[in-house]
Amino acid sequence: MPDGRVLDILSAIDMQVNAGEAVAILGPSGSGKSTLLGLLAGLDQPSEGKVSLLGRDLGSLDEDARAALRAGRVGFVFQSFQLLPGMNALENVALPLQIGRNTAARQLAGSLLREVGLGERLTHLPRQLSGGEQQRVALARAFAGDPQVLFADEPTGNLDAESGQRIIDLLFDLRDRVGSTLLLVTHDQQLAKRCDRVLNISAGRLQAAP
Repeated sequence: MPDGRVLDILSAIDMQVNAGEAVAILGPSGSGKSTLLGLLAGLDQPSEGKVSLLGRDLGSLDEDARAALRAGRVGFVFQSFQLLPGMNALENVALPLQIGRNTAARQLAGSLLREVGLGERLTHLPRQLSGGEQQRVALARAFAGDPQVLFADEPTGNLDAESGQRIIDLLFDLRDRVGSTLLLVTHDQQLAKRCDRVLNISAGRLQAAP
């Protein structure tokens, strides 16, 4: 900060997530939820402390090594969808598979899009899709590699109630089929209740839900 003070976004965080578990991190806007998710995924680095992902100490890895660790083993779903605007739905889902040199990338992408109800939208660009449809594309992309871990940051935050409920159902259906560990950041109590465990975060401090 300009006056030399250090701003602590998170403090005294101590948590462990078991393989196959679904954990919701619940809290109001500005509580540190997304920052915590970014640290757990290795997208950000903590100023102190240790974060392990898939048995590896993220602090011992450089940015390229962290990306290599996530590749094909970690999926992401964001509030803002994060689709590539110049690629259609099929291409957006196939891209991570192609990067992983999967020779059946387009076939798998098409199968996943049909699974989330977008079989008629394969060639549509993101701007031609509704918000709910874009998030379904994002879900298909996140599960394209059968990830061991899935990070979801407010996946229903930009959707109306009906579209949000469909995304929730699809998210848990796909997660149950693949067996992924799920870390879900949300302020939605109903969404959090679908998880095995809920952690509350407030002013950067984490505690188990009562």
